[in-house]
Amino acid sequence: MNKLLCLLFLTLVSPVCAQTEADVIVYGATPGGFCAAIAAAREGSSVILLEPTAHVGGVNTGGLCFSDSNQTVRSTVMGLFDEWHSRVEKDYQERGVTLPYKVSEKDHKHWTYEPHVAAKITQEMLQEAGVKVLTRHVLKQAVKKAGRISSITTSAGDFVAKVFIDGTYEGDLMAAAGVSWTIGREGRKEFGESLAGKQYPKAKMAISGLDTEGKPLPLITTTDAGPDEEGDKNVMVYSFRLCVTKDPANRVPFPKPAHYDPARFEVVRRYFAQEKRPHLLWDLYPLPGNKFDANNGIGKQFSMGLVGACNGWSEADEAGRAKIWEAHKQYTLEMHHFLSTDPAVPAAIREEYAQIGLCRDEFPDYGHWSPQLYVREGRRMIGESVVSQKDIMEDPAKDDAIVVSSFPIDSHDCQRVGTGEQVINEGTIMPVRMAGRRHGYAYHIPYRAITPKAAECENLLVPVALSCTHVGISSIRVEPTWMILGQSAGIAAALSAKQNLAVQKLSYPALRERLLAQKQVLDLPVLPDLPPAAKGAISIDPKSLPGIVLDDTQAEIKGEWSHSSGFKPHLGSGYLHDDKRGDGQSSARFQFKAPKPGKYDLRMAYSAHETRATKVPIIIESGGKTTSIIVDQTQPLPAGEAFRSIGVVELKGETTITLRNAETEGFVILDALQLVPME
Repeated sequence: MNKLLCLLFLTLVSPVCAQTEADVIVYGATPGGFCAAIAAAREGSSVILLEPTAHVGGVNTGGLCFSDSNQTVRSTVMGLFDEWHSRVEKDYQERGVTLPYKVSEKDHKHWTYEPHVAAKITQEMLQEAGVKVLTRHVLKQAVKKAGRISSITTSAGDFVAKVFIDGTYEGDLMAAAGVSWTIGREGRKEFGESLAGKQYPKAKMAISGLDTEGKPLPLITTTDAGPDEEGDKNVMVYSFRLCVTKDPANRVPFPKPAHYDPARFEVVRRYFAQEKRPHLLWDLYPLPGNKFDANNGIGKQFSMGLVGACNGWSEADEAGRAKIWEAHKQYTLEMHHFLSTDPAVPAAIREEYAQIGLCRDEFPDYGHWSPQLYVREGRRMIGESVVSQKDIMEDPAKDDAIVVSSFPIDSHDCQRVGTGEQVINEGTIMPVRMAGRRHGYAYHIPYRAITPKAAECENLLVPVALSCTHVGISSIRVEPTWMILGQSAGIAAALSAKQNLAVQKLSYPALRERLLAQKQVLDLPVLPDLPPAAKGAISIDPKSLPGIVLDDTQAEIKGEWSHSSGFKPHLGSGYLHDDKRGDGQSSARFQFKAPKPGKYDLRMAYSAHETRATKVPIIIESGGKTTSIIVDQTQPLPAGEAFRSIGVVELKGETTITLRNAETEGFVILDALQLVPME
């Protein structure tokens, strides 16, 4: 009977059943952790999966139900990630439920599911692999001898293994083992990253962030973000991924917050008072079962994330994390109460939030609230290789690849800066994608990025809190990538345990063979249609292009514009954007003389993205004739091209082209125009 009980996936396991020795021990049952455990077990190793909480599956079973499967090259995101989703799909099919996607079709649709289905599939896969899952085992100590972890002690026992894997979001086992790590953000010079340091892609809010005494309002984290080029210890915002519904038959009202203080949301009131186009502050993604996955909105000024409150989470002990977790929950409850009741919130938005409740059939043991805080970024190991912006955007190929990832570089806010004149969110890196493509760069993550330096520990692998910069983790941090990294770590751990090798000395050809056997894809895709930036170029020289080329640097600029170089390729040193103001005050005017009269194909360079403006007005005045064109900058550019044709114009002599942000919604991008004579 005891043997049978030990084989079951349990939320509470008695010490009598606990196996204290295994070939491989994984600490942390995140998606990266449970995939590591399954992969190692499938290689023939005995495996124990230890989890400090009662919850197994991290955010994949804790509310993140709108999968980040939308990578540039979906066909490379395979292995256990693909199998897990295929089994989720099969579960729905067997119950006669039709999903709005097919996992076998490798397009860029997001895959959706319900938390209880995700938990069921995770449980089944762990059981089938023979992994022993022990919950409520909080790490207390890691004992090292001769450069190896000899044992670890948790709140419920001691454990011995040949190889250990840190599957936590926070890097807990790595830190306990004395492996070097960092947290926060690097400066731009440290790794030569243009996206490091401070980032301000969101529009400045023309509201005061101070109270009547000149002190910062609640939800303002600082009055001085620090020098733009320097790093800091701030971590991108955490939030919950709540499973919610408007269905009266399944809806449970949001609990009342413990201590609701209307004054806490004064800065949000000021935001609504000046916002021309108010919108929902939470992202709501449709799910099966008439539900929604509620997420922090990366493009929104205020949302589910409690900016600044996540700092210190990774370094905190169990009690400290419980306090931070509760602070995030209470903020979310207060925010919902504010949005659904406060008269400063537009009536249509109040009504929308009032309809939203928790799901009666999800998380019943937790009052229907998600048990998992969305830890987007924690500690990061300083290992054998550090993945940086250059590795993602310029030098993607690695000789010891264990993952092909292609999710865009995508960081949420790190600070909210308030002065007497303005409030601005800092730290967001809007998804860095290729011009003409919807998603990010395809790049390798090397095996060396999950191995500590050999002198620090020889039998530990770190697939989640891996060795990378803040810019690097901003692309790596999605669960599909972490799941495949975990699978790779599990296979490597099993091989190292079997051969009694230091993880740093494992033969890569042998590892690659087993990775492929477990259905991973390791070769970078051949994409000849990609623009020059895919091959390492960081910009395009306007002088190298035919016809009349008008770069943003040649324009007569009026109003407020912000400079950026985050999206590549671009012409020259970068491009301008209007911070999504749409107030008609920002304009750019080009004046030139057409070399010869006739018809010209007018082309525009911009970085296509769903946050771009759809109705950008352009006026062409030439030879006494005026032509107006409206440009939708969400439309992708032709593959391999830096420009898109936006119309045919007739030029004669002196010509003026003017672009404005009048009544536009979304970011207006000003990079370059090109006029090519039509033969």
